[in-house]
Amino acid sequence: MDAGIHAQLLAEGALDRLARVAAVDTDRFVRDFADVEPAALAETEVLFTHWGAPLLTADALRAMPRLRAVIHAAGSVKHHVTDAVWERGIAVSTAAEANALPVAEFTLATILFTGKRMLDSARAYREARDQVPLLEYFAGHGNHRRTVGIVGASRIGRRVLELLRPFDFEVLLYDPYVEAAEAERLGARSVDLDELVRRSSVVSIHAPQLPETRNMFDRRRLALLRDGATLVNTARGSLVDTEALTEELSTGRIQAVLDVTEPEVLPPGSPLYTLPNVLLTPHIAGSLGNELVRMTHWATDEVERLARGLPLAHGVGPDELAHSA
Repeated sequence: MDAGIHAQLLAEGALDRLARVAAVDTDRFVRDFADVEPAALAETEVLFTHWGAPLLTADALRAMPRLRAVIHAAGSVKHHVTDAVWERGIAVSTAAEANALPVAEFTLATILFTGKRMLDSARAYREARDQVPLLEYFAGHGNHRRTVGIVGASRIGRRVLELLRPFDFEVLLYDPYVEAAEAERLGARSVDLDELVRRSSVVSIHAPQLPETRNMFDRRRLALLRDGATLVNTARGSLVDTEALTEELSTGRIQAVLDVTEPEVLPPGSPLYTLPNVLLTPHIAGSLGNELVRMTHWATDEVERLARGLPLAHGVGPDELAHSA
């Protein structure tokens, strides 16, 4: 992992708990396996990984003949797990379920705030510095029986669906791998993507980054958004055509809450920084601050299971990764 992340990741007694079930080398934060003494690698049975973990190539794995598990205390393992890991039969676990919780919470807050037209009301109040005619200015807005579209029944998407249950929303779901009956059990109605975009007041993206999902929100699909609709993206920036979205937002017809973009950091001159109908955040929806410890505890649970000879509770395999982030 990155050396800078360990202080927060292993805080609040997390390191002590991990040390009770494993011999932990707390002085080594590996960014390149070539920098580690061969003897240390040869003894390694479990890799406890996080953001910044080096790629697990065949050469790296040959230096770790005793390695039997990669326990990732974060979300996606696609950045460091390679085919060589699966070929060796090494078990892989992820704390993606724990990381899904703050993203879903961020999404719920965003949906509720956009229904109340938070950006518009804050701007109107700031400009007026006086009483704002709320009944006139915000007629037709609110969260009662508003239609929310969820794109992707991923871990995060499913958690968002669960959080939406207590509210008076009509919830639509698009996911090509979810049947209508399952969508209904999740609290939503299954529709195709274009219908979801046309009908929803808020469209929230939770699909994985795959070749087939790149620019799934292109110029044609963005034009289907109803006037005044809000697009929320906490997934991956590549799912939305940035140029087309910028053009659409520049008209003032729709709003957007963007926690991710492509590129991940927009050029300084991007209009998305200053458009009044855009809330742009620097990839904060996922685990940050004290939320990192939750992922550590999930991962430590997995190390405890290994120590007791039990199967991993949150293991992943190559088939699942083909359809996930």
